[in-house]
Amino acid sequence: MKKLFYPLMLGLAFAGFSCGSSSSENQTQNTGAAALNPGQSAVVDNVSNPNVVQVAVGSADHSTLVAALKAANYVDALSNVGPFTVFAPTNAAFDALPAGTLDDLVKPENQRTLRDILEYHVLLGVYKVEDFANGRNLGTADGRSVTVTKAADGSISINGAKIIGTVSASNGIIHVIDQVLLPK
Repeated sequence: MKKLFYPLMLGLAFAGFSCGSSSSENQTQNTGAAALNPGQSAVVDNVSNPNVVQVAVGSADHSTLVAALKAANYVDALSNVGPFTVFAPTNAAFDALPAGTLDDLVKPENQRTLRDILEYHVLLGVYKVEDFANGRNLGTADGRSVTVTKAADGSISINGAKIIGTVSASNGIIHVIDQVLLPK
């Protein structure tokens, strides 16, 4: 029994040491690959329904929003599973901001402020138009809240920004709005 036991243990120990070395090499290689991985937004999928970011990228009316998402390093977060409700200001909404506001916000030193503003446009969960009730406060991704106003004609506004269209996405819903929401 001893004659079989010791060689078996020695073989197992050697195999464990050998596997540990290989595992370490794999970890080093994987760590290097992870550092080069650009994130969820780099996944190419032309078969599935587009996510909220892909919908915005495909809209000529939202190129300023897409540029802001990139400047705030917020693309990967909104490319994830969600679900999200995004209030997406049009290019015209961004153009209506005071002169120089957007140019200032996209500077690297203002990245956190820009991200806070963009997170103010995001709700966690899917809120369809029929879910909005007059006076309802909804918590935003930045920890603040927005208020829903439902007019007599049925139109809906979020903090005064009118919803002018709605688009479904694979990870949520987008409500196109005519103003940029600015936290107080």
